[in-house]
Amino acid sequence: MPSKQQRGPKPKHVPQRTCIACRKVAGKRSLIRIVRTEQGIEMDPTGKKAGRGAYLHPNQACWKAILTGNRLSQALRTPLSAENRQTLTAFMAGLPEQEDEEEVLSTA
Repeated sequence: MPSKQQRGPKPKHVPQRTCIACRKVAGKRSLIRIVRTEQGIEMDPTGKKAGRGAYLHPNQACWKAILTGNRLSQALRTPLSAENRQTLTAFMAGLPEQEDEEEVLSTA
């Protein structure tokens, strides 16, 4: 009789999302979600708010890319107001310049 292969526990599924700025795929929990709601554009730390969302890496390089162009407007399918841009810029100021992985690669 053929023996069954011993298998370990099934690895847990990790949802993957794409950053709209750099187009790199990462785990959903490692990205920041911006969501379009009826009240306007908001940050979604839980990742569960209702509305159309877009994901970004938590670094200033990706945030500058979406604030200078119109990628976020296209992703959320709504124009960004000056107030929205101010809110996003203020949030970006508290983020690191680059991701840890990029810093590791540049020092190696």
